[in-house]
Amino acid sequence: MTKRELDAAGIRDPHLRAAYTWCRGLNARHGRTYFLATRMLTAPQRPAVHALYGFARWLDDIVDEPDPGATPRSLAARLSEVEGRFLADLASGTSEDPLLTAVIDTAARYELEEHLFRAFFTSMRMDLSVTDYATRDDLDVYVHGSAEVIGLQVLPILGAVTHREVAAPRAAALGKAFQLTNFLRDVAEDFARGRVYLPADELKAHDVDRERLAWCAEHGRADAPVRAAIRDQIAVTRRIYAEARPGIAMLHPVSRPCVATAATLYGEILDRIEDAGHDVFARRAKVTRRRRLGVACGALARSQWARRRHPAPAPPAAVS
Repeated sequence: MTKRELDAAGIRDPHLRAAYTWCRGLNARHGRTYFLATRMLTAPQRPAVHALYGFARWLDDIVDEPDPGATPRSLAARLSEVEGRFLADLASGTSEDPLLTAVIDTAARYELEEHLFRAFFTSMRMDLSVTDYATRDDLDVYVHGSAEVIGLQVLPILGAVTHREVAAPRAAALGKAFQLTNFLRDVAEDFARGRVYLPADELKAHDVDRERLAWCAEHGRADAPVRAAIRDQIAVTRRIYAEARPGIAMLHPVSRPCVATAATLYGEILDRIEDAGHDVFARRAKVTRRRRLGVACGALARSQWARRRHPAPAPPAAVS
């Protein structure tokens, strides 16, 4: 399958093929829902999506899965070193690093702007020093770099039937909705790392603070105020999904089943949290494998139908 994808995307250079293959493997191992959704894309689209996922995952792991003995200062230095090397390689159009090789090739093929990558690095650095967000506006600064830019990077790969600038706000909103869903699913895990990705003022409206969250973590269950706060956060997130959803119809027809699948499965994580009485400390909410496969099978049928009716987006020419 990997060979067919690379051939379809016009990726011939052995060094590039190895780089994209590495990224695909990373996506398959760590991004189960995301990887499943990519199976709905056409073969030429998949390598670039895998490259962007691999890049985001790699940087995220530098922060969240550091080497033993790492300190915030050493991790900040590491991120700065990686950013400097990446931006220099991006400018030159080549890299000796296999992961960066694939990302740089993708950026060149799809004309991804440098500021999107810079914003992502900014949010990763915030994770080293920011542990709480006082307001929704403060959290939005982080989410822009950690999630909205991902939607904007993927948009040209998916293709659109309208101008990119019209579809862009919807793509950014969907990335934001996915990220906020992750925050709600991972409240307990993030709190164990010392972070709270929910606006403090909105939590305070329910008399929720770090002390109360610590009690929930210690007892392995959410109390009534925390459940009420999570209920309200889900409502906010659902409004963002509603804002993003019209953007699916703006995509190229062959890309719509993939994005619709991801939106459905991520949205159902919120359903699972609600089914658990909004208790995000007792267990991690997840969509069952059976459900994921069921949604994916239906989407695969729709994607095959779309491919018969609509020419797939032509892969961009390789950059010399």
